Amino acid sequence: MPARTGLEYLGLVRVQGPLIFVKGIANIGFGEMAEVVTSEGEVRLGRVLSISDDLAVVEVFEGTAGLSGSESKVRFLGRPFEYRVSAEEVLGRIFDGLGRPLDGGPPPIAGQTRDINGLPINPVARVYPQDFIQTGISAIDGLNVLVRGQKLPIFSGSGLPHAQLSAQIVRQTRLLEKEERFAIVFAAMGTKHEEAQFFRNDFEESGSLKNVVMFLNLADDPSIERLITPRIALTVAEHLAFEEDMHVLVILTDMTNYCEALREVATSKGEVPSRKGYPGYLYSDLASIYERAGRIATAKGSITQIAILTMPDDDITHPIPDLTGYITEGQIVLDRGLFQKGIYPPINVLPSLSRLMSDGIGEGRTREDHQNLASQVYALYAQAKRVERLASIIGEEDLTGRDRLFLRFSNEFEGRFIKQGPYENRTIFETLDLGWELGMIFPSRDLTRVKPEEIQKYGKTTLFSQQK
Repeated sequence: MPARTGLEYLGLVRVQGPLIFVKGIANIGFGEMAEVVTSEGEVRLGRVLSISDDLAVVEVFEGTAGLSGSESKVRFLGRPFEYRVSAEEVLGRIFDGLGRPLDGGPPPIAGQTRDINGLPINPVARVYPQDFIQTGISAIDGLNVLVRGQKLPIFSGSGLPHAQLSAQIVRQTRLLEKEERFAIVFAAMGTKHEEAQFFRNDFEESGSLKNVVMFLNLADDPSIERLITPRIALTVAEHLAFEEDMHVLVILTDMTNYCEALREVATSKGEVPSRKGYPGYLYSDLASIYERAGRIATAKGSITQIAILTMPDDDITHPIPDLTGYITEGQIVLDRGLFQKGIYPPINVLPSLSRLMSDGIGEGRTREDHQNLASQVYALYAQAKRVERLASIIGEEDLTGRDRLFLRFSNEFEGRFIKQGPYENRTIFETLDLGWELGMIFPSRDLTRVKPEEIQKYGKTTLFSQQK
């Protein structure tokens, strides 16, 4: 039997989209790396996508344009896609979607190579996420808390400012325990050139780049690369978290572009499509990315994940946000109506949810009144939106005095609590105080979800400062 490393085959059976088909193979493994050599001697990286009998299907990351069926060679390398990781050589660096330097520096040469597919975290070894992460954004910190080790996606829409929001999160995110080591891994898939430049400039100007590792797959890069980019980013994050004991925030944008690339490959393979033409294994494929977040008992570090996806036609029931919501622990939803009102960030707190919020807040983590205040503010805003719908039917002049209080609350909540500048960084205590200030628009008897002693301690103080 021939040696696997460097095993080379001449000629391709077929070239179809980003895939090539090689016949007569032997001793080749699924996921094995390959080098495709063109007739001009150019070398392109690829990966074995499937094997049947003596036929192998290889996805070519740099694309298949210009490949000759009879003269191209395929060299199988006998190993999976691996990436060399070292904290000293990746932090503060910018790489492309395949992990090659874009900042003029050398590729990482220190450290050990890691299989980018990683390994699932043993559920028994997982530590339950409980530690609050401050993003400086009131709509998140106050009502949809991000917890260390959590998976909390952002559901956006075309044209909404998810890029500005993700950049703001990178600039402002920190742990309340200042002594902890913190890093951010940022992976962009299918991003436009101006958007990629925006991220680079923003991180450099804010000084946050020194703690950031960036992986950029541009819109005109081969779409097949997008299947690799998040896995390389998570491999780096795992090294930083579980070997360097750092607390890592991973931001993946845009997962819709990733899923489109997955659908393209599935279509090229001739697979039977499922919902909206996506492959039937879309759920398990997304889970293989999302489930690489968390904390483990044997390491001090953690991986917290924010996946940003644009919902086609703002449809939250689309397969991508739908399946993402099943896998992750909540979602932050951006709203086009708020955006059209000029509100940034346009976070609609009503459909948004953080399933781990109650475990990451309260005395010793944020403040003892946080849970009750969040519940009260949420209830008031939900009722205010119902009053708004009623006013649109019967007219505002026919509303009761109490209903008009709800309209006032809605305007001030959206204009002061949700709305904040892209460089405005609020502490959790400023957010909570603002929540009390808005809640005290109503008489104390209407605040049924907070304790009387909390009203006395926080609400009355806020009311007194307002009067002054």
